[in-house]
Amino acid sequence: MPAVEVEVTPEILAKYEAVIGLEVHVQLATRTKIFCACPTSFGAPPNTNVCPVCLGQPGALPVLNRQVVEFAVQGALALNCEVREESIFARKNYFYPDLPKGYQISQYDKPLGEHGFVDIVLEDGTAKRIGVTRVHLEDDAGKSMHEGFRDSEKYTYVDLNRCGTPLIEIVSEPEMRGSGEAYAYLSELKLLMEFCQVSTCDMEKGHLRCDANVSVRLRGATELGTKAEVKNLNSLRFLKQAIDYEIERQIGVIENGGRVMQETRLYNPNLGETIGMRSKEQAHDYRYFPEPDLLPLRISNEWRERIVASMPELPPARRKRFIEVYGLRPYDANVLTATREISDYFERAAKASSDPKAAANWVMGDLAGALKADGKEITESPISPENLGELVTFIAKGEISGKIAKEIFPKMWSGESAAAIIEREGLKQISDTGALEKVIEDVIAANPKQVEQYRSGKIAVAGFLVGQVMKATRGQANPAMVSDLLKAKLGG
Repeated sequence: MPAVEVEVTPEILAKYEAVIGLEVHVQLATRTKIFCACPTSFGAPPNTNVCPVCLGQPGALPVLNRQVVEFAVQGALALNCEVREESIFARKNYFYPDLPKGYQISQYDKPLGEHGFVDIVLEDGTAKRIGVTRVHLEDDAGKSMHEGFRDSEKYTYVDLNRCGTPLIEIVSEPEMRGSGEAYAYLSELKLLMEFCQVSTCDMEKGHLRCDANVSVRLRGATELGTKAEVKNLNSLRFLKQAIDYEIERQIGVIENGGRVMQETRLYNPNLGETIGMRSKEQAHDYRYFPEPDLLPLRISNEWRERIVASMPELPPARRKRFIEVYGLRPYDANVLTATREISDYFERAAKASSDPKAAANWVMGDLAGALKADGKEITESPISPENLGELVTFIAKGEISGKIAKEIFPKMWSGESAAAIIEREGLKQISDTGALEKVIEDVIAANPKQVEQYRSGKIAVAGFLVGQVMKATRGQANPAMVSDLLKAKLGG
């Protein structure tokens, strides 16, 4: 009698825990490749950004790009790694059609950086530190294309433009326990690289790619299970989906009496499944040996210190400072450090205003909404941070009301300052007691019924009367003064 296949229920899932490590490849933002002067530009015609060096032709020798090294050191430092004074390039040997040299220049036993970490915040608000094992330099391979051509069912096409593109590979410790933690880790890592401007991390263009090593074990066990590596995940959403599927798949294999195979798998987003590709290689399969055409890479203390001095304030420190200096909530500090450009814009607006919290609300609210509606990035904002800060200051000083500010804001989209618009249209808030008393007297005279209701104890009617004053002054009256003067007139 055949065995009944066990369904992986939530109860069965709860018996296990996942063990996840990520290998992240980040393309460095240099104009030229790591060992030659070929451009790294995206979208060039196939096989045009190539030369004898990146094609591995006999007699061509690699020359290390200095800017690549500086970007790589910045990336390693952003991940809190120890940067080696001396690191060694190695040849990683394997045959594949998109690797014309027959080997990849990488680093093996002496990588550029080691022993780092990334701090993440979990869904329940708790913090967790994920170790970074190593950061090493390497050149990229080309690209094999299996679809998009009339005869793709018969042939694989190869574009070698990416050969020699500079990468850092960032290898984490296997310390993530679910797809949510992996998502948070990769999001924070991506943000750190973008803040340093060592990479655009544009996942659609392949500037950041991720391989996930996933295994499962019974809760409480200490021995690691057999891992599968899910390759080339090119979006945060796909990373999460692939890990969730792979965890459930492996638990299903075990629960049904099978054995998880160590293999490389690909994620098919159309099917929502991972698919076996090949057995997983071990380090010895690559026959690593030192690269004979490159000297050891030495990072002097002086060079390292110059690189450190060129680095920006990183997101964790900036979030902490925004909370402490500007009094922001942690949530708002996170939103305002979502990109370096957003955080720089907010800081300039906050400094130009007399109310940083209000400036934060305008950046996250009205400005973000207007930019989204216009299809613009914050770097393209027609309203400068200084002009936005000035608008906030006018509100804080009581020179205009919040309602009037909402009317002024879209008019600033032309680049005009709030001050110029207020002056031209006569929108300055009325705070003159005599002028306001005259308007209030007219409103009281025009609304005897509501006045009687107020005097008989219906205090809420005051809101209606204040509204009438605001209407009569086209929203320019100082609301707090109106409320106080109205109560005095009505004997309240």
